[in-house]
Amino acid sequence: MGNKLGYWKIVLVVLLISLFLALVASPFASPWPDGLEKVAEKLGLEKLRDGGSLINSPLPDYTLPGLKNEKLSTALAGFIGTIVTFVFVLIIGMILKAGKK
Repeated sequence: MGNKLGYWKIVLVVLLISLFLALVASPFASPWPDGLEKVAEKLGLEKLRDGGSLINSPLPDYTLPGLKNEKLSTALAGFIGTIVTFVFVLIIGMILKAGKK
């Protein structure tokens, strides 16, 4: 039982560090296009970005729609994205671990 508690402490510390970085560092992310956006521009797919899209994102352009403060919006989008990713990875890990038993 003690070993499991140590594992969850490490998971919690990693989560807290990740959330801190998402809140503090994400507002200072580069405004230039990332690799995927660069490829989309080269292929002429910017019309999808500017008008229609294949998938509607709940956090378009790494922001929270409706928040006027751009840095706060980006920080909260990073925080939410970190939580969602953490929960997703945790669930996948639990499923894989259960499959080994």
